[in-house]
Amino acid sequence: LCFAQKDVFQLKDIEKIAPKEKGITSMSVKEILQSLVDDGMVDTDRIGTSNYFWAFPSKALHARKRKLEELESQFAESSQKKEVLQKSIKKSKIGREDTAERAALIEELAALRQKKEQLKAEVDKYRECDPDVIEEMRKTNKIAMEAANRWTDNIFSIKSWAKRKFGFEESRIDKSFGIPEDLDYID
Repeated sequence: LCFAQKDVFQLKDIEKIAPKEKGITSMSVKEILQSLVDDGMVDTDRIGTSNYFWAFPSKALHARKRKLEELESQFAESSQKKEVLQKSIKKSKIGREDTAERAALIEELAALRQKKEQLKAEVDKYRECDPDVIEEMRKTNKIAMEAANRWTDNIFSIKSWAKRKFGFEESRIDKSFGIPEDLDYID
């Protein structure tokens, strides 16, 4: 409508003209117009209390030209990348022709990799005998033992406090809190 008449319209004008000329129901004119504005096919501006709508063919032509130039630029860039990649593929194939010597080297490489995995598995079997691992285990055990003794000391302190404060028997405290009778420090 705006292209055909090359004019500026208000919403009320479009709501009158569109059903007659384009066969659009008057209830959907506003929705369709908003969709065209959102898509950038129709321009709008608020002047005073009125909204004006327009769409000129030259703007659409310029938009198509810009899009075409953008796509042509992307195509040229992609073509250039394709050529570079094809040259790279050809270059990387040089020296990798299928020969008997290359096949033998590939087979030898596979065998060496398999042997490496076997040796690694064997080393892992004896890892627990490694002096560094043993020393690390000793340090970890010492820290765990100190922590266990600290908590044992805390338990004894709380039991002593409960005996003094409430007059409970030690066996009753042990039974109530699930403390084993043979609880003692770890040496």
